[in-house]
Amino acid sequence: MTDESQLVGGRYRLREWLGTGAMGVVWKGDDERLHRTVALKRLHLQPQPGSPTADVRARAMREGRIAARLLHPNAIAVFDVIEDAGDPWLVMEYLPSTSLAQVIAERGRLEPAEVAAIGRQVAAALAAAHRSGIVHRDVKPANVLLAEDGTAKISDFGISRAAGDVTLTASGFVAGTPAYFAPEVARGNDADFRSDVFSLGSTLYHAVEGAPPFGAHDNAIALLHKVSQGDIEPPSHAGPLRPVLLKLLDPDPDARPDMAEAAAELARLSAPPTPRAEVSTPSAEPGKNAAAARKRSTLVAALALVIVLAAGAAGWWLLSREEQSHTGASGTAASREADEASPSSSAASATGPSSPVSPTGEATSGPPSSSESDKPAMDPARRLEVALRDYYALIPGDLRAGYARLTDRFKRTRTPSFADYEAFWSRMRSVRVSDVKASGRNAVTATITYFFVGGGSTTERHVYTLVERGGTLAIDSQAYA
Repeated sequence: MTDESQLVGGRYRLREWLGTGAMGVVWKGDDERLHRTVALKRLHLQPQPGSPTADVRARAMREGRIAARLLHPNAIAVFDVIEDAGDPWLVMEYLPSTSLAQVIAERGRLEPAEVAAIGRQVAAALAAAHRSGIVHRDVKPANVLLAEDGTAKISDFGISRAAGDVTLTASGFVAGTPAYFAPEVARGNDADFRSDVFSLGSTLYHAVEGAPPFGAHDNAIALLHKVSQGDIEPPSHAGPLRPVLLKLLDPDPDARPDMAEAAAELARLSAPPTPRAEVSTPSAEPGKNAAAARKRSTLVAALALVIVLAAGAAGWWLLSREEQSHTGASGTAASREADEASPSSSAASATGPSSPVSPTGEATSGPPSSSESDKPAMDPARRLEVALRDYYALIPGDLRAGYARLTDRFKRTRTPSFADYEAFWSRMRSVRVSDVKASGRNAVTATITYFFVGGGSTTERHVYTLVERGGTLAIDSQAYA
């Protein structure tokens, strides 16, 4: 029995029991060395015929270390693998979240677009795992964690194999539920990349249809037999997701797409629609068009005359102002009149806080120089783009400054403490931002490429919301574009 406040591995303090599953017991804890919150899982080791307990334990440690090689924003990171009192423990990233299984239980069927967005993120992480030679083996809704901001992360890489959770034991009992198994695994074959693809399809099918593709059955052996046949219930609520699901759930392993292809298909389905450009429709009555054109030309001529007269008046006014300045006109009056002729305060605020003003509204400093007054205010869209580039220019060299550019809301939902923020970026050697485009009044999209410390990289497209804070722009939210 493990008690709260117990110290594991001489470093990790257990704080709160989170749950118990077939693979082990999960706790929330503190890393007392790095002062960060972590999740700790004590693995349940399943006894296996012909394998001494020491061998099973050694394999669990080895599989845990393999899982720790994977670094991806949509995978729960494994920070450490330790042994305490003879039990293997995994020390993992702690993510305040709800599992997809819980969401389905509470809400029932999810919308196809939402499921596609979840699937795209999970598939991206699994594709990265496959490139590293890692097979998950246990993709299911309970292992997909959903954060408050919509981020999805896959957890428990390799743990089923590490804990000896084989499909069918020598004694004939099934360990765990086969509801998400690929047919070939249910028939006794080893799990591989292709079976991960099928299990992802089963997981997404459950989310959009409200039940697994082979239905539910209290008898695990009977369900295993049904899965082995590969005959799924055709999806009826998946909408545009249906063709992708049928590809992922193909009973022939060789006919399924690989995980990178699955991620691309799901990304296409979850991408926001491109807005159509407004096209003016020409009138079907040429006579009216000609009359309207003549009317417009008359108005243009009248407007040109007004502009000429206004220009003459402006020249006379400027000449009289020059004469006033030579005869000793007050600087205060000149400053006040310059203020009245300046651009609106909203345009000026785009470049930062305005100059301090006196209670009467007059600027406390003298009139701006010609070079300052001629400098145009930064376009709001351009300001958003520059702010995002400036943020990533700080990463990972100056994490304190980067963390300061996040709002409290962002920190609360994504990085509850600076230690969590630091832990994420410590896995990155560098980051590159490209194709930055303002996409709304306070939104900007960008392509982000993460370069990992251990080698390799991953590229993602994100949309950010930025808000005004003390004269600067701070990042308030981040989601997949």
